[in-house]
Amino acid sequence: MREAIIVAALMLAAPVWAQEAGWHYSPLPGEGDRAALGCASGSTPENYACVAVRCEDDFGVGLHLYTSRSEGDAGDWVVDIDEDAHPVSAQTDTGPYGARITGDGTALRDGLEQGAVAYLQPKSGSPLELAVIPLSGSLTAINNALAYCAPRVPKAVAEPNADAGVEQHSIKEN
Repeated sequence: MREAIIVAALMLAAPVWAQEAGWHYSPLPGEGDRAALGCASGSTPENYACVAVRCEDDFGVGLHLYTSRSEGDAGDWVVDIDEDAHPVSAQTDTGPYGARITGDGTALRDGLEQGAVAYLQPKSGSPLELAVIPLSGSLTAINNALAYCAPRVPKAVAEPNADAGVEQHSIKEN
């Protein structure tokens, strides 16, 4: 009985963890460890700005915005990483995040993995109160989440040098 109460309390606490500053696995429902979530310093459950890097269902990499902004997360944004501006557009998403960044996000992802600090601001509408996302630990968190996007190798892999005339010997035979 006591264990059930503890588990229930932890499940109810998940939304608080979702807006925790820094980089970590995304604790949002259904995400498990397939997504890394980086949130702004000072984020709270009521006021937050986060970027998610996620292994999508098709094993592609998705970049998402997740903020408490009243206008929502869809629209045009600038993600400034170490004084290198990355203009992006985001569309409303059906997943747990506010919007998914469209287009090629390779340069943005590289910046999130290798940079020191990111500033997240919309091009129009109300600015974010919290906009500074520290990138310390982002590389590890993103790599761990994207491990699920790695290409799958078939279980039965043929010997690459199994051409006619090539004799195969085991180590014991030699």
